[in-house]
Amino acid sequence: MSSSAPGEDAPGESGASPGGEGADPPRALVAGHGDFAQGIISAVSQIGGRVGAFVGMSNAGMGAAEITDAMRSHLDESGIGVIFTDLPAGSMTIAARRLLRERPGLVVVTGANLATLLDFAFHAHLAPSAAAQHAAEKGRASLTVAGGQGAAGGEGAGGG
Repeated sequence: MSSSAPGEDAPGESGASPGGEGADPPRALVAGHGDFAQGIISAVSQIGGRVGAFVGMSNAGMGAAEITDAMRSHLDESGIGVIFTDLPAGSMTIAARRLLRERPGLVVVTGANLATLLDFAFHAHLAPSAAAQHAAEKGRASLTVAGGQGAAGGEGAGGG
């Protein structure tokens, strides 16, 4: 656990690279509950080698106004115009939607998953809004269900 103040990323937790060779400029904010952002940004970096493409933010210990203020600060400091959130109706998405009213060019993608962020990171040649749209489609298509035949209320549905 980090000792950073709410809304501030501890060193290495933001997902942004401190610079150096191979670092991408941040293109999007990843905002979620707990360590969601830190974990998924780490996975993108490990799988795709895209260091610094995302800035992360957690809502831990913050109320609604604090989340919105911290998110606004992240956007102002980085110039980022895309926000990925974990839950469609979660506190991070609510804050991001508030910011949409202030920033008409802002793009918010909810329900982000690893496939979504990898696709966004690898489409740096596209405008951020186009890359976000492409990534959302890829993320949606990556969800599958395997097995479980008969589990939806039929035989084998452990109803008890």
